[in-house]
Amino acid sequence: MTDSAGGRKRRQKGGSPEGRGAARRVEARRKRSAVTVANHDEEPRIPPRALIVGLAVSLAAVTLILYLPVRNYPFIGFDDPGYVTENPRVTGGLTWGSIRWALTSGYFANWHPLTWISHMVDVQLFGMNGGAHHVTNLVLHVANTLLLFVVLFKMTGAAGRSAFVAALFAVHPMHVESVAWVSERKDVLSTAFWLLTMWAYLAYTRKPQLPRYALVLILFALGLMSKPMLVTLPCALLLLDVWPLRRVVIGESPRSVWLRLLYEKIPLFALAAASSVITYLVQRNSGAVESLNVVPLSVRIANAILAYWMYLQKLVVPRGLGILYPYPSNLLAETVGLALVGLIAVSVVVARSARTRPYLLVGWLWFLGTLVPVIGIVQVGKQPMADRYSYIPSIGLFVLVAWGAVDLLRRIRAPRRLSLVLSVVTVGVYTVVAQRQIEYWRLSSDLWKHTIAVTGENYLAENNLGWDLDREHKPAEAIPHYLEAIRLSPRFIGGHTNLALALAEVGRTDEAIEHFKEALKIEPKNPLVYLHMGFALSREGRSDEAVASFSEAIRLKPDYVEAHNGLGLALARKGDLDGAIREYNEAIRQLPKFAEAHSNLGAALGAQGKLDDAIGQFREAIRLKPELVDAHNNLGVALSTQGRLDDAIAQFTEAVRLNPNYANAHSGLALALQRKGSVADATREFKEVLRIRPGDADALRGLQQLGQSPD
Repeated sequence: MTDSAGGRKRRQKGGSPEGRGAARRVEARRKRSAVTVANHDEEPRIPPRALIVGLAVSLAAVTLILYLPVRNYPFIGFDDPGYVTENPRVTGGLTWGSIRWALTSGYFANWHPLTWISHMVDVQLFGMNGGAHHVTNLVLHVANTLLLFVVLFKMTGAAGRSAFVAALFAVHPMHVESVAWVSERKDVLSTAFWLLTMWAYLAYTRKPQLPRYALVLILFALGLMSKPMLVTLPCALLLLDVWPLRRVVIGESPRSVWLRLLYEKIPLFALAAASSVITYLVQRNSGAVESLNVVPLSVRIANAILAYWMYLQKLVVPRGLGILYPYPSNLLAETVGLALVGLIAVSVVVARSARTRPYLLVGWLWFLGTLVPVIGIVQVGKQPMADRYSYIPSIGLFVLVAWGAVDLLRRIRAPRRLSLVLSVVTVGVYTVVAQRQIEYWRLSSDLWKHTIAVTGENYLAENNLGWDLDREHKPAEAIPHYLEAIRLSPRFIGGHTNLALALAEVGRTDEAIEHFKEALKIEPKNPLVYLHMGFALSREGRSDEAVASFSEAIRLKPDYVEAHNGLGLALARKGDLDGAIREYNEAIRQLPKFAEAHSNLGAALGAQGKLDDAIGQFREAIRLKPELVDAHNNLGVALSTQGRLDDAIAQFTEAVRLNPNYANAHSGLALALQRKGSVADATREFKEVLRIRPGDADALRGLQQLGQSPD
């Protein structure tokens, strides 16, 4: 490329004769290298527009067809509740309050406000339609694929190789996790800004101007606000200076040129440093950063070496892919040593070829360097590695393979068509494997079963499989998986808490309380455990204990809106409606779009006979969350009490549609239909109540009044 060469010559004009001579030699070498790159392309230096458009359309089509099934996929039970489905800040949609929260919150152990805002926009546009949220991820992945193709082509002029790299990026099975998981919006969103930053940087290098550099800074900042893993981008831009931009030549460029390129990126490094500090503080304060006492530095270094090798293996041969890999319990010195030898061997080969084939060094260092933030030296969370972490790093290896393969085939004088055949076969194989991997994301429980099958003993996977079975209303089936998770990791607080919830759901409340207490022994100041224990106690009618548990959760976390809502429920069960209303109002004050709190407030107001106020709260809850079945049922009750039977029937019908096994809604609908004189319809609804709750006295009495038999 010829970007900014003239500018460099002009800046060096006033230097010493030796400096000017060195600069001329560098420029000559750079031009010769650029010509060599051009001559090595199979396609013309500037291919016809039709070819570029055709390649872009093909890339988009393949990616869309491969991932199209996700449009029908639901949310999963891992991270999606925290990011979307059970996060009232997000489910309330896009408001000034939610935007302010996104900009200031370290929730979920990360500061990534643009990611939060993107989820809010989805809720605003599509509600809680999981398929639509998946489609947003898919659209971003398609955009990233096309951006990668265009940016590489503009930098190298090699349309074929750029398309091959983009195709590998589009269909590689390790990238399924970033696309098919709504919570990984941060991956696809941040990568879009990464690639846009590269494009803007290319424009800047061709015509260095302050506005162009400002655009680079802005796009980089937006990327960091989507996912802090982008802190390595300034280093990646330095690699691009070496190849393919050729702003500097290894072994020939004087130190002053290298320093100038480094100084040029100081503002970018400053942004990266600020993001790193913010991220570390947020993750440390949230308890996500593991102490060196828990995972010693020697173990982290050994795991990092092994993880690098595992990423490399899985990118080449994508086998045994799972959503969560367990931390190695026994890092064998022989295994780690072999991995280290392998990494060093590759590094030596690419370093020795740096002057003649700089793309090898650039691709390899891109892979190694962009993984540094997630390689585990600073251990965040429990996973030693994750498929999603390869989303950006894999680009370096794909570039290395694409350009290296063409050079190798030319050296052995292979037929030109062989590279095309090999490219198509490789992309085809990865596409087939990715298609199978995508299928596992259709049902959350299947995803965890697959993960356990490929990873072996995995306490996090066992826990999450149990959680998904719980969400499918199968607590009895979930309990063995929670017990297995605790067996594998006795001090796993999540296992004890989830086991307690499942035990409470099947009526084994005393056992549940013991596991809640066990969780609190491990982490005495965990407000989430107190919250869940409060709900378990409340369901059992142990209202005084529930009030104490919710109150402790609020003491530990005063702005815990879910705890205020739970305390309101417990107080209402005690008959303290004024206290309940006070807590519901506090929850709503802190989070005006908390639909459940509006619905519960309506129930308390209705119990006080304030039906008009209650109806207003129910309608607000439904506006905020149309699928909130309790709000529809309670609104039906209030409207029926006012004698507005048609409106009541409409609300009960919607509640039954949302949850066909909601006995109270069937009962309310039956009573409203009975009052209207619709005997056949009322009979049908009373029988539905008996199907769900055999022997229900109210349903039997209603059928008797209608002169109907329960059989």
